[in-house]
Amino acid sequence: MSEAVPVLDDLRRESEELDQLVGGLGAERWALGTPADGWTVAHQIAHLAWTDRAALTAVTDGDAFARLVEEALAAPDSFVDAGAEEGAAQPPGELLAQWRAGRDALLKALTAAPRGTRFPWYGPPMSATSMATARLMETWAHGQDVADALGVERAPTDRLRHIAHIGVRARDFSFGVRGLDAPASPFRVELRLPSGEPWTSGPEDAAQRVTGPALDFCLLVTQRAHRDDLGVRAQGADADRWLTIAQAFAGPPGPGRPAKEGGER
Repeated sequence: MSEAVPVLDDLRRESEELDQLVGGLGAERWALGTPADGWTVAHQIAHLAWTDRAALTAVTDGDAFARLVEEALAAPDSFVDAGAEEGAAQPPGELLAQWRAGRDALLKALTAAPRGTRFPWYGPPMSATSMATARLMETWAHGQDVADALGVERAPTDRLRHIAHIGVRARDFSFGVRGLDAPASPFRVELRLPSGEPWTSGPEDAAQRVTGPALDFCLLVTQRAHRDDLGVRAQGADADRWLTIAQAFAGPPGPGRPAKEGGER
């Protein structure tokens, strides 16, 4: 059985929570625009379904996944949007059924993966744990877009610890993807989970520090909210710069979200 079982349980719960938001929607609400420019609720779920299928292919058929990578390289600026557009064009019931079936198949494949196996991906190969954590991050982030479109405020959970982990691990990537040198020294990150429990990373005596609610940090690194609207604080110039460019997802620098009037910062 895979080493990823604990995070897989959290991935399942995260997916089920989003499913509860969209499962009973009428067709007109699937067509609502979300904060992601040009993407409706249907686009958000279609993207998750598309990425689940790609992940399942990576886990079960390396040769077939290599062909998916070739397709992505042939159209690097459009292949993600194309997948979302194709899925969003389906009737909502069909899209919902595909997403449910795909995520269940991926969960089963990751659970059955032998310990220590690494799978190809669009970036570096990933373990079952990393693959599941990345899927949880995307499910939560795109679920936030859906919730925003529907005017729903979700109750945050301690599953955010997985997203915080990716956010911290992606620190150097956030600098590198912008052509910047990553800081040489590790940062101290101290967050407060929704339960009140602390989540920390990095040496206690680090000069560069980031503190705040885990929810705000996760909104920041998934670029679902502007820094000015969040209660995340930096100590040190490098940490301050990181909070301006942080992204937990692969690919080119994201456009982020505009600040609301009267942000906290």
